[in-house]
Amino acid sequence: MSDKIDIYSDRGKLLKSGVDLMEIAPTRNAAIGRIIADTKRSVAVNLAGIQKALATGKMGGKGRQILGRELDYDIVGNASAIESAVAGFAKVNDGDDTNVKLLSGGKQLLVQVPVSRAAAGADYVSASTVGAAAVTQAILDHFNTDMFDAPIVKAAVWGSYPQTMDMMGANVASILSIPQNNEGLGFSLRNIMANHIAAITKKSAMNSAALSAIYEQSGQFEMGNAVGMFERHQLLGLAVQGLNANNLVYDMAKENGKTGTVGTVVASTVERALEDGVISVDKTAPSGYKFYKANDVPLWNAYTAAGTLVATVVNCGAGRAAQNVSSTLLYYNDLVEKETGLTGCDYGKVQGVAVGFSFFSHSIYGGGGPGVFNGNHVVTRHSRGFGLPCISAAVSLDAGTQMFTVESTSGLVGDVFGSIKEFREPIDSVAATL
Repeated sequence: MSDKIDIYSDRGKLLKSGVDLMEIAPTRNAAIGRIIADTKRSVAVNLAGIQKALATGKMGGKGRQILGRELDYDIVGNASAIESAVAGFAKVNDGDDTNVKLLSGGKQLLVQVPVSRAAAGADYVSASTVGAAAVTQAILDHFNTDMFDAPIVKAAVWGSYPQTMDMMGANVASILSIPQNNEGLGFSLRNIMANHIAAITKKSAMNSAALSAIYEQSGQFEMGNAVGMFERHQLLGLAVQGLNANNLVYDMAKENGKTGTVGTVVASTVERALEDGVISVDKTAPSGYKFYKANDVPLWNAYTAAGTLVATVVNCGAGRAAQNVSSTLLYYNDLVEKETGLTGCDYGKVQGVAVGFSFFSHSIYGGGGPGVFNGNHVVTRHSRGFGLPCISAAVSLDAGTQMFTVESTSGLVGDVFGSIKEFREPIDSVAATL
């Protein structure tokens, strides 16, 4: 017998009922397929940034400046011509799915190389490399740049590559990190920092959680963690935590939003799980303490994943600060275990993430912040897709308390990728394909 779920929006509106759980799998769902495909084939180009780099000689990152090699090119004023040329260079065939689009009055450019280019390569870098090469060539041609100034244009677009492994200081940005930064097989889609997610969804907490869950769970499929009986386990988490299946996240957030705490969210999770028959009382101790049993272990995990997200929304929303997320991930699940005698979300792995996360983000180490973390990080990688959605939601609720704000790290990515509906409103987009 297959699982049936109802998909609700981030506002608690029923979008689709009676959905077969398997239809939200990254291997089947059309919207998720488009999100993954467009992630791999899209880059954001900062045309205004290229113009400024050429005008000042500042390029390549780390404050580098080449005095005397400035170029007075009106890139933004000639954006339409550059757009047309880039499209011509990027396409493989006339009428293919190449998409080049000007944004923000010509200051930014979305470049989506055709799927055929991505398919012809072994990994996902063709969007960055072809996009950068096409923009460079378009500028050289339009301004009749000679061979002595051509390297300056190249540096303004590509940054310090190939002197550095990545495109440091480049004005071409992908939301995917370079393959060399992935810490294992299948981590590419998990190597997207939470600030990027929040920027793309315009700081909508539930849509941030949804987009993050799509990337995280698609990563689980890619790394072989969703095979056999584990497929249902991962998909239930994606559905209930990420896509607000059965309105569980919205209902519990609304119930606890005004006066709730992490503890009251624990109570709501247990009550809802009892009502829905996910868990039941196994035995009662002489003290009156109830030991519970899970009637459906993967579904109980999905409920605790949803509860972890709700606790994050309640706690970080109250503080308007993302820094609360690590302690919320830890103590929500610690309280769940003490309340029920059952495992917390991801069988303790979310708690493990939280302990190291608090140290690395804002304890005595203090070198980062929640927004710069991703599912590929040495701390947060251990949860099988259930931790990062909460971190992305927390970052969306932050009111500017981070050292590395969403605007400072992800403004270009947010403006360009956020112009695409599937990225910006993933819950609605997935539901529309069911």
